[in-house]
Amino acid sequence: MDEARVIPLHGRENGDRPARRSAPRRGTTPKAEASIHPLHNSDTDSEAADLPATPVSAVPAWDRRIADGLAFLRRRLAGDYAIDDFGFDPDLTENVIIPLLKPLYDQWFRVEVNGVENLPTDGGALLVANHAGGLWALDSAMTAVAVHDHTGDGDEPGRYLRMLGADLLFTAPGIGTLARKAGATLACNPDAERLLRGGELVGVWPEGYKGIGKPFRDRYQLQRFGRGGFVHAALRTGAPIIPVSIVGSEEIHPVLANVKTLARVLNLPYFPLTPTFPWLGPLGLVPLPSKWYIEFGEPIHTSPYGAESADDPVVLFDITDRVRETIQSTLYRLLVQRRSVWR
Repeated sequence: MDEARVIPLHGRENGDRPARRSAPRRGTTPKAEASIHPLHNSDTDSEAADLPATPVSAVPAWDRRIADGLAFLRRRLAGDYAIDDFGFDPDLTENVIIPLLKPLYDQWFRVEVNGVENLPTDGGALLVANHAGGLWALDSAMTAVAVHDHTGDGDEPGRYLRMLGADLLFTAPGIGTLARKAGATLACNPDAERLLRGGELVGVWPEGYKGIGKPFRDRYQLQRFGRGGFVHAALRTGAPIIPVSIVGSEEIHPVLANVKTLARVLNLPYFPLTPTFPWLGPLGLVPLPSKWYIEFGEPIHTSPYGAESADDPVVLFDITDRVRETIQSTLYRLLVQRRSVWR
C-alpha cells in the first residue's frame, strides 16, 4: 500500500495556489474509466454515441452512495489523496467527516443560515464567531458544515473552513488527530496568516474557554475577545473579517455551575455541571436538540488600513470592538426573532 503523499500548503514550489482538489461530491457518480466489453466492436460505437446519456438523478441513491464509497476506499488504499502541511485531509473531510456531521446539522439542530452571500467564493477571509457549548464546542463544527454547504455547486465541493483551536484540542488522544485531518490547526498568528495568504477561509472563536464554559445565566453575552490577535492576522494579510453570530449553541449543555477544584485536579480549564452531566453518565454527554441559527455578517475590510497598521494598538482595539459589537447586536436580534429554543 502506498503512503499518502504530503503536499505543501500552496501545493507548488513557487508558492502559487493551485485549484482546490475536487473530491467526488456526495450524491454524484464518479467518472469511471472506459472499460472493454467482451462484445464491444467498432460497429456499435456510433450506435452507442446516439444513445441518450443516463442522467445522474436516474441512478438510485443507494447505487450512487455505494459507488462513491468504493471510489473513496480505492483512493485510500492506493494512497491517491493529498494532505497539506497542517495535516488537513480534504478527501477524508469531504467523504467521511462532513457526512457524519450532516445528520446533526440537518436533523438534530435543524440549522438555518442567513447571510451566505457574504461568504467569498474564493480568496482568504477570517470568520470570527461567538463561542459556547458547555461540554462540546459544536458551534465550530456546525459553522464548518454551513460554510461547506453554502459555497459549493454541482461540479465543485464547497469551501472548507480552516478552524483555529486551543492547544488542549490537539493534546486530546484521537481528537487532535481527527481535528487536524478536518482542517483545524493551532490558534496562533503564524498559522492564521499563512492560511489566509493561501486563500483559505479561517475560523476563529476569540472567546475561547471563557465562552464555552460561561454559566447559563450569562448566555449570549460575549466574553472578552482577548488581545485582538485575530485582527492582527487579518491586517497583516489584508483579509476581510466576517462576523458570525450563532444562536442555539448555548442551550445544548446549559452550564449550571463550574467545579473549579475538580477542574484543577483534572488539569482542565473548567468542569461544568449541567442538567444532564454528570448525573446521567454517558447519556449526559448527548447535546440537547436546540434550534440553531447561524448568520454571516457583512465583511469588515482590512486592506484599506494597510499591513503596517497591524502594530497600531488603536487600530487593533477599534476593529476588535467593531467585530464584537456586530456579533453581539446580531445575537440580540436573532434571539428576539426566534420563536423558541426548540423550534
